[in-house]
Amino acid sequence: MNPSFSQEQLAIFANQIHTQGYAIVPEVLDADFISQAKVALSQAIEAEASFHGGTQYKDYGMVMLCALYDKIFIDLFDNPRLTGVFNAVLGEGCIVYAYTSSSMPPNKTNYSRRIHVDSPRIIPNYITNMGATILLDDFTEDNGATYFLPFSQTKAEQPTDEEFYQQGKRVIAKAGTVWFFNARVWHAGGQNLTQQWRHALTINMCRSWMKQRIDIPRAMQNIDMTSVSQEAKQKLGFLAQVPANYEEYYAPPELRKFQQKTE
Repeated sequence: MNPSFSQEQLAIFANQIHTQGYAIVPEVLDADFISQAKVALSQAIEAEASFHGGTQYKDYGMVMLCALYDKIFIDLFDNPRLTGVFNAVLGEGCIVYAYTSSSMPPNKTNYSRRIHVDSPRIIPNYITNMGATILLDDFTEDNGATYFLPFSQTKAEQPTDEEFYQQGKRVIAKAGTVWFFNARVWHAGGQNLTQQWRHALTINMCRSWMKQRIDIPRAMQNIDMTSVSQEAKQKLGFLAQVPANYEEYYAPPELRKFQQKTE
């Protein structure tokens, strides 16, 4: 695993995300993680297709909750080069809102093709959600590299196609790179014109007081978490669970479900 970023580097990334709306950060993942994650992701995509009864559904290639399928996707949160950038912007208490894949099948596009944002709300000078597209393959012009419009995080209205594609940029980068972005930045997937899958993971991180898109701790209740680090549990929301009854509310601090770090 690559060493952690310095505080100076993290400050630079955070400033880029606050100002231009994004930061493209290379060498977040190492080759061993990438190779394992691609195998696990291919298997997860097959499992999701089986759940849907085939491949003819609009989200084919998107795994709805990667953490359900393989520990490699949980171990990702032990990578300080990934979590450090999130923490630098949202604070150490941030948790996963959504954790999907963003893989494009050969000669196709996916659900991300439309021009869109990943958060509905605009709060001046306050980021509630932050995204990370995690490249497991090189992103190229031919395999559907993401388009995005810099400095668009304050735009409430969707930009026109002309504005978006003329003024926008693309995430052309090597596998292992992460495109971090304010979830209010307008972006769109491209189209995969190659004969190979193009694999990526996408994490949307939010403030700890916000609800997750899927109740991840409840969704993972049948998964053995004994070997999962406290850091990974925190990011997945296990330390931000609301008490379900009086017994949980009045439990000793070390036994409470809510043990969340402050922002």
